[in-house]
Amino acid sequence: MKRLLPLLLILPLAGFRPAPLPPPMPQDGPVRVALVDRDRGTELRSYPADGQRWVAGERGHRYAVRLYNDSPRRVLVVLSVDGVNAISGEDADPSQTGYVLNPGQRADITGWRKTQDEVAQFVFSSPSGSYASRTGRPDNVGVVGVAVFEEARRWYPRPQPILRERAGPAPAAAEASAAADASASRIEGYSAKSQAPALGTGHGARERSSVRDTDFERATRSPAQVLQLRYDSARNLRARGILLDSPSRLDRQPQAFPNRYVPDPPAR
Repeated sequence: MKRLLPLLLILPLAGFRPAPLPPPMPQDGPVRVALVDRDRGTELRSYPADGQRWVAGERGHRYAVRLYNDSPRRVLVVLSVDGVNAISGEDADPSQTGYVLNPGQRADITGWRKTQDEVAQFVFSSPSGSYASRTGRPDNVGVVGVAVFEEARRWYPRPQPILRERAGPAPAAAEASAAADASASRIEGYSAKSQAPALGTGHGARERSSVRDTDFERATRSPAQVLQLRYDSARNLRARGILLDSPSRLDRQPQAFPNRYVPDPPAR
């Protein structure tokens, strides 16, 4: 019998009705991940280098981890920031609690979860000022990762009232060890040979962010998808040979609603 783990569900939009019989998952994985600079209001571009994706952050800026569930099913996303579970504060492992996203849902995770209604903001900080370093865990500073699980059941009832989490029995030692090994091999921090990071994720000011509890039965013990983003200063990324686009060179996509009000036309 598969165990049920305590999870947190991002609140869906009012009137949301998931499909009763969803088609199969996309072959390239159900979830996309991006970092958003909240002070600039922009989604940060990622750049490929050394077989990984890199993002340039700016010290002192608040950021969010943006999750896109591109699939027609609910998924569980276990979020690791600097090697720390963003909900529980434990050393991150795929077997731990995470966020449940509804089909097609986008969610911005803005901080370390403190309660069901509050988080401490993610802020780009110095490595020594990061939450991981301040709690004695500096080895994985500079990386954001997710482990994604599909749901065992294939049908979806209507959205339910708030559910209290129900913890199942602890995983067997061998299973926990295997999960930890898999996590370590795919969600890595900076190695001794890599350049010293210039950024970490601090424990910022409190802000409101509400979630509710739900149950989620994982279809498999191992994640269906594991993704990670490395982040650092623009200076360090350039030192790695990564050519960063300036804001003026970034592709601008057409927008249906670029302005709030109608401006005056040019004088003739």
